[in-house]
Amino acid sequence: MAFSEVREYMPGDDIRAIDWNVTARFNHPYVKIFEEERELTVMLLVDVSASGEFGTQKQFKRELITELCAVLSFSAIQNNDKIGVIFFSDKIEYFIPPKKGKSHILRIIRELINYETESKGTDIAQALRYFTNVIKKRCIAFLISDFYDDSVIQKKSKAFEEALKIASRKHDLVSIKISDLREKELPAVGLIRFTDAETGKTKWIDTADDSVRKNYRNYYSMRENILNSMFTKSGIDKIELQTGSNYIQPLMNFLRGEGRDD
Repeated sequence: MAFSEVREYMPGDDIRAIDWNVTARFNHPYVKIFEEERELTVMLLVDVSASGEFGTQKQFKRELITELCAVLSFSAIQNNDKIGVIFFSDKIEYFIPPKKGKSHILRIIRELINYETESKGTDIAQALRYFTNVIKKRCIAFLISDFYDDSVIQKKSKAFEEALKIASRKHDLVSIKISDLREKELPAVGLIRFTDAETGKTKWIDTADDSVRKNYRNYYSMRENILNSMFTKSGIDKIELQTGSNYIQPLMNFLRGEGRDD
């Protein structure tokens, strides 16, 4: 609903709609009139950091993100909504302002498929601050990421949480968390060399060790708890999707309201 005008109060009007500032100025009750906005703006905040180049279940996380963005984009165009995209890593990589039209959607999909990032890291707080600065009109925004951002669990987490709260106050913000099965649990297959795609650091891990696998699960759970707490405090809805799994039903459940906390 968007504000349209004020008019004099009439019997039967909802008293919650009274504009007290105007009422005080003219010493007579006035109410705010709202109109339903048919045209929406949809923004996709897309994490294109190097951790997206991982996947063990039929596809990489980056491929799932691309497919998901294509679905959301075509859904927007069917509703005659504008759609825009912000690509981010640990910097703002690319911004496509909201527009309508099939050619605009195809441009977004083409960039999602072919775009080569300049940085490998992740800074979600910076992306959220940029988003709230460039998009002034209230919109529906999907923050699509695996949320492998070290600031989430470090001293910078307050900045991350503050950016979440500001964005959720200005816009309808929905987080879509992308994950892979092997990020949650390690198989017992012996000694494996792991490389962090974002930092390039390499480490050998003995996956046959029960304590190693337990610590791995516990670390993932800790990150999840921290993120869920931040989303709850900020009033942000969350959708969880996993590589190799059907994402249509979780999306449909959310849009029907079954996945919303409110």
